[in-house]
Amino acid sequence: MQRGISGGQKKRVTTGEMLVSPMKTLFMDDISTGLDSSTTFQVVKCLQQFVHIMKGTILMSLLQPAPETFELFDDIILLSEGQIVYQGPRQHVLEFFEGCGFRCPERKSIADFLQEVTSRKDQEQYWTADREQYQYVTVKQFTEKFNQFYMGKNLVEELSIPYDKTSCHKAALSFNKYSISKFELLKVCFDREWLLMKRNSFLYVFMFVQMVVVACITMSVFIRTRMKIDVLHGNYYLGALFFSLIIIMFNGYAEIAMTMARLPVFFKQRDLLFYPAWTYTIPTCLLKIPLAVFESFVWTALSYYVIGFAPEASRFFRQFLVLFCLHQVSSSLFRLIAGICRTMVISNTGGSFCLLIIFILSGFIIPTTSIPKWWIWGYWVSPLAYAETAISVNEFLAPRWQKPYSSNTSIGLHVLESRGLLKEAHFYWISVGALVGFTVLFNILLTVALTYLNPIEKAHVVITEEKLAEIQKTEGDAFTDQNMQLSCTEVEVQIDNLSSESRRHNVVHDIPTKQAKQGMILPFHPLTISFRDVQYFVDMTSEMKALGATEKRLQLLKDITGAFRPGVLTALMGISGAGKTTLMDVLSGRKTGGYIEGDICISGFPKVQETFARVSGYCEQTDIHSPQITVRESVLFSAYMRLSPEIDDKSKQMFVDEVMELVELDNLKDTMVGLPGVSGLSTEQRKRLTIAVELVANPSIIFMDEPTSGLDARAAAIVMRAVRNTVDTGRTVVCTIHQPSIDIFEAFDELLLMKQRGQIIYAGPLGRHSINVIEYFQAIHGVARIKDKCNPATWMLEISSASAEQRLGIDFAEIYMKSSLHEHNLELVKQLSMPVQGARDLHFPTQFSQPPWAQFIACLWKQHWTYWRSPDYNLVRLFFTFISALFFGTIYWQLGTKIHAQDDLFTVMGALYGSTLFLGITNSSVVQPIVAVERTVFYREKAAGMYSPLPYALSQIVIEIPYIFLQTVMYGLITYFMIGFQLSVVKFFWYIFTMFFTFLYFTFYGMLAVSITPNFQVAAVVASAFYNLFNLFSGFLIPRPDLPKWWQWYYWICPTSWTLTALTTSQYGDLDKNITVDGIEKPIRTFLEDYFGYDHDFLSVVGTVLVIFPVFFAILFAYSITTLNFQRR
Repeated sequence: MQRGISGGQKKRVTTGEMLVSPMKTLFMDDISTGLDSSTTFQVVKCLQQFVHIMKGTILMSLLQPAPETFELFDDIILLSEGQIVYQGPRQHVLEFFEGCGFRCPERKSIADFLQEVTSRKDQEQYWTADREQYQYVTVKQFTEKFNQFYMGKNLVEELSIPYDKTSCHKAALSFNKYSISKFELLKVCFDREWLLMKRNSFLYVFMFVQMVVVACITMSVFIRTRMKIDVLHGNYYLGALFFSLIIIMFNGYAEIAMTMARLPVFFKQRDLLFYPAWTYTIPTCLLKIPLAVFESFVWTALSYYVIGFAPEASRFFRQFLVLFCLHQVSSSLFRLIAGICRTMVISNTGGSFCLLIIFILSGFIIPTTSIPKWWIWGYWVSPLAYAETAISVNEFLAPRWQKPYSSNTSIGLHVLESRGLLKEAHFYWISVGALVGFTVLFNILLTVALTYLNPIEKAHVVITEEKLAEIQKTEGDAFTDQNMQLSCTEVEVQIDNLSSESRRHNVVHDIPTKQAKQGMILPFHPLTISFRDVQYFVDMTSEMKALGATEKRLQLLKDITGAFRPGVLTALMGISGAGKTTLMDVLSGRKTGGYIEGDICISGFPKVQETFARVSGYCEQTDIHSPQITVRESVLFSAYMRLSPEIDDKSKQMFVDEVMELVELDNLKDTMVGLPGVSGLSTEQRKRLTIAVELVANPSIIFMDEPTSGLDARAAAIVMRAVRNTVDTGRTVVCTIHQPSIDIFEAFDELLLMKQRGQIIYAGPLGRHSINVIEYFQAIHGVARIKDKCNPATWMLEISSASAEQRLGIDFAEIYMKSSLHEHNLELVKQLSMPVQGARDLHFPTQFSQPPWAQFIACLWKQHWTYWRSPDYNLVRLFFTFISALFFGTIYWQLGTKIHAQDDLFTVMGALYGSTLFLGITNSSVVQPIVAVERTVFYREKAAGMYSPLPYALSQIVIEIPYIFLQTVMYGLITYFMIGFQLSVVKFFWYIFTMFFTFLYFTFYGMLAVSITPNFQVAAVVASAFYNLFNLFSGFLIPRPDLPKWWQWYYWICPTSWTLTALTTSQYGDLDKNITVDGIEKPIRTFLEDYFGYDHDFLSVVGTVLVIFPVFFAILFAYSITTLNFQRR
């Protein structure tokens, strides 16, 4: 979603992060993923020098090491099924397996051989003991043979002798937990936090501008020319003060999203002993103080005198001090919630619940005198209650509020007493001290939480049923075998007579395939793609300009000319950052920014992206899939959305089963996809799923971005066998590839090799044993000849590197441009850029394979399973609603039947106002991460031409409705009778109706906030601005008749004002019962009309408008999803 360094460069940053430390013992897990073989060789060679010269110790796992890289290691540990098969010098590993009857072939990488020789499927091909019949050698048998091998005996003997600790140097072990002093640790963390704040300055500027806008609106609503010194306007002043506190309190809510974004890096660095937790929390807290001072002062300066608070300067600064202290409490509290909850959905829910308790029990919504005894403790632990006390005492004990109200009290004291607030002056400083104490406490608790808590979810491995059965069979677990048979009966019956016809060809060497079966190939039209003089530019970044770059645009691709043809498997190679993925994105039409020049033709006709998406597939490097659906459902969804509607459902399902068998996913079909690195499929399984999702679309042209990265040798061979089989059906396939083994590299037909800055240095056939590529480069003067048994891919990247160019004083791109090979390619491109006589351009009657209704049904089916399998979203939301319902019910127990004065009515309205605001905001907040994750998948599926954005948006909208209805019924049944509203079927219906559409429009508003912003962190900030306006114009803090005329229009478009109108009017708008209003008896109906402007006859219009709001937000969400694209490629 964000432009940055390439995947390989990111991997090198991770490695470099460890190497710059003074540690002499390093554990390195798969550091080569995303790196080309030449770069991997250089990195490992550097690490070898570190070990030999610096006397270090390194244990490294690698997936597909090239022979040259493998030769750099001293010792080998071979693991299989959790057991050590071999541990000892690299030189003796082949000797051990030859003694077991297995020999590595001549052109086989030793690393690949070691990974396959313990596999039941691959082992037999290496059997060489002709005098004995082959029988599968289990891992346990290998382990027993290694213990009898002389290297195994030496290892046991060496380990049996206790280590002589006297031979250790005193400096061999570190007696300090961290590498530098505590002061230096703190200073470094301060510097980093300051750098991150500067890099994230847009967010802080946006939040500040948002606060200024809200401050201007607030002071124009409560403008002093309309405010008088009496009891009625005293309540308005109290509302203005409370709203100021709410603004500051809500402003800290964004800390949840910002902290959650930082936690994964923090946990990694904490566990690696980079720094302790307190060096993270102290800078985070202290560096936010200037921001808190600035924001609090700006709010106070803008609003204080315009609203017309007490004019004394001392009271101005006292109000500023309260807002500043509350700002610190709010930020600290929400950082603490994020640190304890550690997931976005639970943090949002926890944050909302904390705000709910703090908000309701602050002493403003419900007077302290009306709070039940069993909840009064909540008032004393609410920071907002102390802030409310301090800011109210500061205002209403001012001289201007000392006008007599009655014989024994003043106006100011009466306003404080009516809300049950403390009224002694010394409570100001006590409250400020309490706020400071809360800040310190929350930061201490955050430090403790970050010290002892770990990330909630850890990655786990998913194994196939077949693999599990094999392990259990090896262990002789008969009971579990029986369970396996039972579980197999629950899954779908596999269609055994389906397998691709191309499986008969074992193209990738030394990889045994299953017995070839009758296959089914759906019809497709072979297509060529040719391109000439393709250039790609991006705008020069400000960082590059600061380093001295004078050009306005940075060129990433230069003079790219070539062609990809049917039945030809082309490898797109180059060092990390050479522009391989960039070229693939440009050709496939996936770029969302930059400037593209040049000609791209499909079978001689100019490429039209809308039709090209129907005949092409793109296997992205990042493996983006919906996490909550199964493997088969993912493939099935792609098939239904992309295959022609003329193909019947049975054929589609058969084709899905065939493709899953082709990429060997049939044993994982009921496994949840999960999130990368967190749950579900492993990297290799996720990669095969990506390929299956594209293959099942039956494309003519397939682009694959690093299909073997992150895979071991056998998994890479499985993937490449599927790719090779696909090519043999007559399709055009292009793969970027980083570290191919000899077998995989020579399975390609042609090669397009690129150098830094996006230039071609070779484009042509590989030849048998890569002879064409080797002869081309060895013909260049000064290029070293390839060594025996060397991987041609590694050698090719090594001799064409930037350092090699500099050493030889040549430019490989210029040599290629002057070569006969380039001339031949130009002629080929010229021929392929002209349509064959009688050929027709690609044309489809519709842009998408399926009609809009079918797209909607399929998207809704997918969303259904996503929501059904998301307990952390739906169950947490429902649980929060249940707890909140009990919370409101117990606080406002039967107060709905005890209305004798206006304050009693205000108290009950506080329950309606609080529940509307907080449950609505919770719905809006927790839906945002869900929509953000699914939007990432949507971008991929939209680019693949699966469906139109509108059916996707509608399915996202519709799937929320049943869950929100369940939430509404549960909340309504609990609160309606506990609070004691009128026992009337009509009034109960109005209550449920109003809350249902209120929850709907808040949820759809949260979805809208994500759709108009690049990520849910920014969405949380944007949404909070309108939460404040929803609060201000709800009609509770200041009723509509007393709003300035210039703001009356916003009251009518504010959703919460209609909700509060519907809830209050439907319950009490038709009652003629008298209540006491400022000492005068008045019917409730009349009071509501005079004070709030609520008219019971207007209720039908209010209900209609409540239906319109969710529809309006849903339409805006659908429009934004359709038109906006925040993907950066």
